[in-house]
Amino acid sequence: MIKPLKLQPEFKEIIWGGNRLKTEYNKKSNLNNIAESWELTVRSDGMNTIIGGEFDGITLEKFIEINGFDVVTNKSLDRFPLLIKFIDAQDNLSVQVHPDDEYGLKHANSLGKTEMWYIIDAKPGAKLVYGLKAGCTNEMFANAIKHGNVEDMLNYVDVKKGDVYFIPSGLVHAIGSGILLAEIQQNSNITYRVYDYNRIGKDGKPRELHVNDALNVIVNRSEEEIKKIQYSTSVKNNTTLANCQYFKVDKFNIDGMLQFSTNAESFNSILCLDGNGKIIYNNEVFEISKGDSYFIPAKLGSYTVNGKLEIIISKIN
Repeated sequence: MIKPLKLQPEFKEIIWGGNRLKTEYNKKSNLNNIAESWELTVRSDGMNTIIGGEFDGITLEKFIEINGFDVVTNKSLDRFPLLIKFIDAQDNLSVQVHPDDEYGLKHANSLGKTEMWYIIDAKPGAKLVYGLKAGCTNEMFANAIKHGNVEDMLNYVDVKKGDVYFIPSGLVHAIGSGILLAEIQQNSNITYRVYDYNRIGKDGKPRELHVNDALNVIVNRSEEEIKKIQYSTSVKNNTTLANCQYFKVDKFNIDGMLQFSTNAESFNSILCLDGNGKIIYNNEVFEISKGDSYFIPAKLGSYTVNGKLEIIISKIN
């Protein structure tokens, strides 16, 4: 019988990562840091395994093979559609941009990347790079890259816990130090770095930049244009963080019980940000607590979440 599935994440150690996911979210790893914890992933470079139950220890990919792609969606897709992460930035991430689907498929045989961030926590003074400064053209930015004054051309924004940032393909962006966030994105790992603070990688060399590709895909959008993309599928409501052509993301603060369901069009991904409780399906109980990730198969029908907890539920559109 198809049931809710608790997932074991895939951890990534990266030069800018910290250890808050170990100390605060019970992530167990021998890596020096956990920069990223991939909480929902079906990729060759990162794969969830299932914890507990009939499918304990098998990969999510194998589960889908056994039960058919209908556990993901009844839509005609050639790959798993989403990638969901916790990201802990102890240091600044590189300044980067992602392509759209057309450019990604043509140049890297991959989907592009539209994504969104929910800020779980941010230290005082924490900032994001969110686009280019007003009036900065691509030509001006290219000149800044050439002459080493990229930071003068970036739009910095102060962030706090609970903020939401939507990053459509083409938007220059970077996570600043002291930020812990949840990222929901298209299932793509194409990143074009344009600036990396002249950092040296593990191999003793400056990390690779991708300036030409980046300049080819940068799109300067106004805040109003970004919001139109973020909520292009429906009107924003009290729980919705984003509802675009690729995904719908809602956040719930539960104190008691709420009922949810999946239909044939999409699975649900549940990411627990805080607290603890239970997922109840067909009279069976599945414990959930801070840091846990669950895959709720499509067509499962109704289930409830009970307890005192803060969760994000993502699905595809």
